[in-house]
Amino acid sequence: MRRIGSVTSLETFGRTRLSRHFFMRDFLYSEIAAIHLRPNLPDDPELAIATGTRLCTDLLDPLVETFGPLHVRSALRGADLNAFGNAKGLNCARNAASAANHIWDRRDARGRMGACACIVIPWFADRYEQGRDWRHLAWWLHDHLPYSAIQFFPRLAAFNLTWREDREGRIASFIPPRGLLLRPGAEPPLDRTARQTLYADFPAFRGIRYPE
Repeated sequence: MRRIGSVTSLETFGRTRLSRHFFMRDFLYSEIAAIHLRPNLPDDPELAIATGTRLCTDLLDPLVETFGPLHVRSALRGADLNAFGNAKGLNCARNAASAANHIWDRRDARGRMGACACIVIPWFADRYEQGRDWRHLAWWLHDHLPYSAIQFFPRLAAFNLTWREDREGRIASFIPPRGLLLRPGAEPPLDRTARQTLYADFPAFRGIRYPE
């Protein structure tokens, strides 16, 4: 697919199906773009489709199958929009740090492709509001999904969920206790049996078996 330069090409891009549950259009909305009247488009649509497909099939689809609908808070950002958000102090990291993260169509400094979405699981958000510890969900994610990085936020227990080649296995949070729950390459401080007791009441995991 060539660079998006018309309504027709954007419609075609948005209709691209990434997985059983998601289309590209699900990830294009941006408050920054809406308020500041700026486009939110990738420079390399094919790479954005490739990375978005892995994010959805490997990480997001199993969450939908297990917990029901997801709320996407933010996801793909075009490099131009991300740079604008960073310059204006709108909670966007520098483009170099956002590559293979919110900028789906740029590889990171190590040449890895990747994609990130900030999501809310309504099933868990209700329990979090009643006092459930975010770490219970964090360990469930660790034990069930091939994520590269996870970052939790206080509102609604939203979290950035990143798929990336050569996964890191990093979990961090802005919810107390703030900081790193798991460093890349480190062993969890709790063994698997102890972790499982924390989420024993979660729905049974349901992945998706895709044809080869």
